[in-house]
Amino acid sequence: MRIGFFDSGIGGLTVLHQALRILPEDDYIFYADTLHVPYGDKPKEEVRQYIFEAVDFIAKQGVKALVIACNTATSIAVEDLRRKYDFPILGIEPAVKPAVQKWEGKRKKVLVLATNLTLREEKFHNLVKRIDHQDIVDSLPLPGLVQFAEQFEFNEEKVVPYLREALSSLNLSQYGTVVLGCTHFPYFEKSLRVLFPQEVDIISGSTGTAKNLRRILEAKGKINEGTGDIIFYKSGSKVEDAETLSRYKKLLTMLDELQVKNTAPIKL
Repeated sequence: MRIGFFDSGIGGLTVLHQALRILPEDDYIFYADTLHVPYGDKPKEEVRQYIFEAVDFIAKQGVKALVIACNTATSIAVEDLRRKYDFPILGIEPAVKPAVQKWEGKRKKVLVLATNLTLREEKFHNLVKRIDHQDIVDSLPLPGLVQFAEQFEFNEEKVVPYLREALSSLNLSQYGTVVLGCTHFPYFEKSLRVLFPQEVDIISGSTGTAKNLRRILEAKGKINEGTGDIIFYKSGSKVEDAETLSRYKKLLTMLDELQVKNTAPIKL
């Protein structure tokens, strides 16, 4: 059986990319709800409906685990999804905890970048309240990055001016870590590094989610059951046109450029 990955759009490919590194000998389904992207600026109940429709479809394909590779979807639906389905369902949340642990009691702050809906949700506020005892966490919505990603627009000449304006009210030198709280955002790490001091860490929750996925499947004896094959879906329809398939695979390999040196690229 395959491992399912779900996102509102192409952001979830950044999480799938990490899974392909950690579990290269498994097969995957990647489902992008492109008819309804972006989720971050829509009403909560509307988004919940889209999520359940998508996961119902994925479940019918037969999966041994599902990764909700979307911070917004995780924040508003993951607990209810777990109650409905009998296969493991993993969510993703902003990597605030390791960032706070690193800088608590020091002179640096933590900046969480995410969608409007993620930052409004109780799940995020409870997370920050639980671990941020010295009020070092700031947050900022960057919905424009989702739009850039879904338009396959990664040109720094267009992205950096948007970021410069969005971040203009902040003193960027006060931050020790920037947390990417949306799975679309890792595509823009290079653009973010143009603006932030080089010593600032830029992190996401993708690696931790992929490691947790491996741990769960290992415990069930359900790893290494494939070859790294991926079936792509867009809002309930299998992706079969060569241009879209090529774009998705290009995005996965493009993420290798953001990895540290001496990290082997994924194989597709």
